[in-house]
Amino acid sequence: MSNDNTNKPIIEWNSFPFMDFPRKSILLVIFLFFMGYILWNIAVVNWEQPLYYVLGVLILFIGVAPYFVSTKYEFYEQHLLIRYPIVKVEKKYTDYGSFYVDKKGLMLSTFKQVSRLDAFRGQSIRFSKDQSEREAIIAFLSERLIKL
Repeated sequence: MSNDNTNKPIIEWNSFPFMDFPRKSILLVIFLFFMGYILWNIAVVNWEQPLYYVLGVLILFIGVAPYFVSTKYEFYEQHLLIRYPIVKVEKKYTDYGSFYVDKKGLMLSTFKQVSRLDAFRGQSIRFSKDQSEREAIIAFLSERLIKL
């Protein structure tokens, strides 16, 4: 894949749900503390197995980690680039067969139709809070992929 640092992206935006939705973020943090407390009581107090507590908390936080990090999306002519704080994902549009839209974003699917494997093989794209890029990115991807 060519890294087009000299070319500007056609469409780009940032998504940071933790800062964009403060009420939901507060509820999520409260929920995580509550779940941590429940895990502590089950794993450490009842079972006396602190390793299970650590594993449970890790699994819990890994599942919601994307909510807590800022993500930058850049769409170029031949590929897309997704920048997380530590990781950079670069994919060609030819890797995907279709896409579909929901309230908070869209899913790039490796299949021609909706599949249960999309969460594992596809790429989830979150819109920004104001969703100003929504129509532009749908039109852009419609030219390159099949919309479901």
